[in-house]
Amino acid sequence: MSLKVFILAGEPSGDRLGGALMAGLKQLSDGVSFDGVGGPMMTAQGLVSQFPMDELSIMGIAEVLPKYLHLKRRIREVADAVIATKPDVLITIDAPDFSLRVAKLVKKSSSIRTVHYVAPSVWAWRPGRAKKMARVIDHVLALLPFEPKFMQVAGMDCDFVGHPVVAEPQATPNEISRFRADLGLDDAPFVLALPGSRGSEVTRLAPVFGESLAEFQNTHPQMRVVVPAASSVAGLVRENLQAWPGEALVLDPNDFEPAVAQAHKRAAFAAADLALAASGTVSLELAAANTPMVIAYRFQWLTWQIMKRLALIDTVTLVNLVTCSRLVPECLGPDCTAEKIAAALTQVAADPQTQQQAMALTMTQLGQGGEAPGLRAARAVLDRLNPCQSDAGSS
Repeated sequence: MSLKVFILAGEPSGDRLGGALMAGLKQLSDGVSFDGVGGPMMTAQGLVSQFPMDELSIMGIAEVLPKYLHLKRRIREVADAVIATKPDVLITIDAPDFSLRVAKLVKKSSSIRTVHYVAPSVWAWRPGRAKKMARVIDHVLALLPFEPKFMQVAGMDCDFVGHPVVAEPQATPNEISRFRADLGLDDAPFVLALPGSRGSEVTRLAPVFGESLAEFQNTHPQMRVVVPAASSVAGLVRENLQAWPGEALVLDPNDFEPAVAQAHKRAAFAAADLALAASGTVSLELAAANTPMVIAYRFQWLTWQIMKRLALIDTVTLVNLVTCSRLVPECLGPDCTAEKIAAALTQVAADPQTQQQAMALTMTQLGQGGEAPGLRAARAVLDRLNPCQSDAGSS
């Protein structure tokens, strides 16, 4: 039986999810065809994108406002294309501001089944989003094992399909050896410093990270510092590191061929003794590499005040959330100081094993050792499309 899928992603992370999902659908279903919007990962699976996905990769109010009318036209254009194509299913991936507006227009004019990949973090803040989403979405594919119950209570089908981090390749011994040789590290122990992938994060966090690591190195003088930088902010990272004491090594992906740069990043994560990282999904990359960590983040004053009042959780790190523990130290907001971060690094360096057990459990809980998340997501989509299997996989 042929299957028509309209699939929509608006940013690189969504494109990766979409590419893996499309590969899974092709593996499980004969004659599947795709329409929609996506990036290189999705086009590699056979999608001819309706327009460049980069048009939707916009973050922040200041960036969105000048392009609001254009984005509004694109929403209408995509919704019209879905309605005209009459697919068996519309799959939207993350980018909720765009995706859910498309789904709303589609639902107004058709009965096309809608699937949204990546559940909103209603367990963290703004729980009312789930009920609003349920008006236009039939089925949610969740990355975290505790999310389905929130979506189901709101009235949507939901399947936990695994987090993509569990399918990411890990460093080989040869990659680690080449990385150490290329950076002149030999057998030296080192700490990773990860002050964020956006310019605003680097500017806010680099100074306090530098002070924290200087204090930590006072009691751990043998410990080197390695800073894997995102290509877009590598220059800014180098500028900020000029004020750091000692000699931190910047791992700039622009200095290497793409495959070597990726291998060096994997090796850095795997070989590090511990890491100091900005809050975000990088914590899961570190957990996958079994690298103990301290999470720190300095917010703008107003953002911190709003977060304190609206947050439903007392931790931002997924290792802590998934394992129902608080083993990864966090220095957030007013606690993001050199003294507290250095103390946390010292604590983790003295007992890395406890955190490593929690990280291993996190990876298991996120699907490591099972079907690849893309294949699992594809199976969930197909099971829910078949009324005879409408209860399959709900958990």
